[in-house]
Amino acid sequence: MIDPLLSIRRQGSLLARILAAPATRVVALLALCAAYIQGPLTKLFDFPGAVAEMEHFGLHPATLFAAGVIAFELTASAMVISGILRWLGALSLAVFTLLATFVALRFWEMPAGMERMMATNAFFEHLGLAGAFVLVAITDLTQGARK
Repeated sequence: MIDPLLSIRRQGSLLARILAAPATRVVALLALCAAYIQGPLTKLFDFPGAVAEMEHFGLHPATLFAAGVIAFELTASAMVISGILRWLGALSLAVFTLLATFVALRFWEMPAGMERMMATNAFFEHLGLAGAFVLVAITDLTQGARK
């Protein structure tokens, strides 16, 4: 039987070259970290709003949590994108995402309705995002930052 995807899998295929291109990797890593770059920048430019968000979720001292989250997300994102200890940055963002998801998206406590449905969807999207960061860490540890 002939594999219909054989030409895609060949090293020389156009798709393989595009996917293997360093620019594709950088764009994909930027996309993966987009929320962890946009979020802290938004918090930085509206620090009182960031503090209010921490208070809303019961995190005290709120000012310290807001500053820590900003620094953490930007630093871990830089690690993932730059390749410097990428595995550590990716695993850190995976754990952070899981913790934040269980703090902020407790859909099981909400009454039925649109808000619960949106929180449920966001909860499972965040689980997928955490899984993607774990895959980045696995790839980095097994194949190195160059691949």
